[in-house]
Amino acid sequence: MNIRDVKILIRKSHRYLGVFIGIQVLLWTISGLFFSWTNIKGIRGDHLRADADAIKPITGSISPSEIQSELSKAVSDPKIVSFRIVNVLEKNYFEVKYSARGKETRIALFDTSNGKLRDPISKKEAETIASNSLSKRTSVKETVYLEEDDLGSHHEYREKLTPAWAVSFDHPENLTVYLSAETGQVQSFRTSNWRVFDFLWMLHTMDFIGRDDFNNWVLRIFSALSLLMIFSGFLYFFITAKKPW
Repeated sequence: MNIRDVKILIRKSHRYLGVFIGIQVLLWTISGLFFSWTNIKGIRGDHLRADADAIKPITGSISPSEIQSELSKAVSDPKIVSFRIVNVLEKNYFEVKYSARGKETRIALFDTSNGKLRDPISKKEAETIASNSLSKRTSVKETVYLEEDDLGSHHEYREKLTPAWAVSFDHPENLTVYLSAETGQVQSFRTSNWRVFDFLWMLHTMDFIGRDDFNNWVLRIFSALSLLMIFSGFLYFFITAKKPW
């Protein structure tokens, strides 16, 4: 193979790689520009949130053994992993994470005043909590109860606590507030801007299944081919450039 054949091979390789990879490079550029020009706090809906309720002073004294005893009434052989104090509808609760017989960790709420197990968050309570989480009140449009099986890989509520309540509002930004049905804590705000961000994030990471995996093979292969396209362009430039002497 002479130098002319090498030049032709490099030129064709660069050209076809450019056509094949160019669309994805364009998508990387567009999504990267969008990410760099948007405020992530706005994407997360922080501007729509009300200030969090303060934890009130705890009255009475509930020991961990009392919590364990109360939990054992509902769950067989529970093992407490951790607990903290949370505010639900202006009342303090112990948020207890526990596991039972090797199963996945679950969460329960116990009244800090008497140690009694709290029932899961009802639909009406979910709507009240979601409305209270907004800086400006607006009417509820729809409320949906979500379990793990209801969440597809592309669902906007992923890798968070389930079961959950999705409370959608009649809001200009098409707002949905997600909160845990076990803890009553707001997990995320989702708006139209977030959904655009999430779609572009999928294109950027090339994870078309879960949208959050940076280590997928599609991204690795396209990244390697992009480098090959760049190097072939440099190589073709240098072997075809006329010497100044």
